[in-house]
Amino acid sequence: MQELDMVVLEQDLKEHGLQRGDIGAIVHCYNNGLAFEVEFVTGEGQTLAVLTLKPEDIRLMGQREILHVRELIAA
Repeated sequence: MQELDMVVLEQDLKEHGLQRGDIGAIVHCYNNGLAFEVEFVTGEGQTLAVLTLKPEDIRLMGQREILHVRELIAA
């Protein structure tokens, strides 16, 4: 995984209003992939969270996957 890759969250992060399957973008890589700064935005482009996540918290988005819309749940 590298900067600007689209990634999929692998677990719920209720304290940030995020759910497994939400899509984010890597904005920074730490120590050759030991951790990643990932930005999650609303459909209107408003930043919801920027989080430092471990590789096991995210995965690359697959070529045969489709995006899905859901209403944001308050944190």
